Amino acid sequence: MLRESDFYIRRLHSLLGIIPVGLFVVQHLVINHFATRGADAFNAASDFMGNLPFVLFLEWFIIYIPLMLHAFYGVYISFTFKSNVKKYGTFRNWMFFWQRVTGVFLVVFIAWHIWETRIQKALGADVNFDMMADILASPFMLAFYIAGVIAATFHLSNGLWGFLVTWGITQSPRSQQIVAYITGGVFVILSVIGVQALLAFT
Repeated sequence: MLRESDFYIRRLHSLLGIIPVGLFVVQHLVINHFATRGADAFNAASDFMGNLPFVLFLEWFIIYIPLMLHAFYGVYISFTFKSNVKKYGTFRNWMFFWQRVTGVFLVVFIAWHIWETRIQKALGADVNFDMMADILASPFMLAFYIAGVIAATFHLSNGLWGFLVTWGITQSPRSQQIVAYITGGVFVILSVIGVQALLAFT
C-alpha cells in the first residue's frame, strides 16, 4: 500500500523529471545541435550558455540538485520494483521496464559526461568543439554517447507520458493512447537531433 509520503515523493520525482530536468535535456540537445553548423557555431552557442548571469546558481539549483533528486529516487524505484513483463508482457509494462533500465544507465552515463566536461572545465580545460571531437574520436565512446542520447530521449519522452498520467492530465484510455503517439514522436525527433549532433563532432 502506497503511503501518503511516498505519494508526494513520487509526484515530486515525476515533476522534476520534466521541470526542470526534461527542459534542460531539450535545451542541451538543441545547443549541441549547433555542431552541425560547424565548430564556430557550436562554440558560440556553448559560450553563450556558459556565460549566462548567475550561471553557477542556475547550474546547481536548476540542473544538478533537481537531477540528483530525480536520479537517486529513480534508482531506488528501479531496484525495488518487481518486473512482471514475463507474466504480463503488455506494451505499458515493457515501457515501465525500459524506463527503469534507461534510468539506471543514465546515472552512469551522466556521471561520466559530467566528469569529461564540467569537471574538466573546473580543472582548466576548455569545453568546446575540439574537446567533444577528441572524446568522440573513439568508436567506443561514440557508441556510448549515442546509447546515452537515445536512453535520455526515451526516458524523457516516456517519462512525459507517465507525468501526464500521474498528474491526472490524461485520464481516459483514449487520451493516453493519443499521448503515447505524441511522445513517441518526441522520442524520434529528439533522438535525431541528438545523434546528428554527435555525428557532427566526428
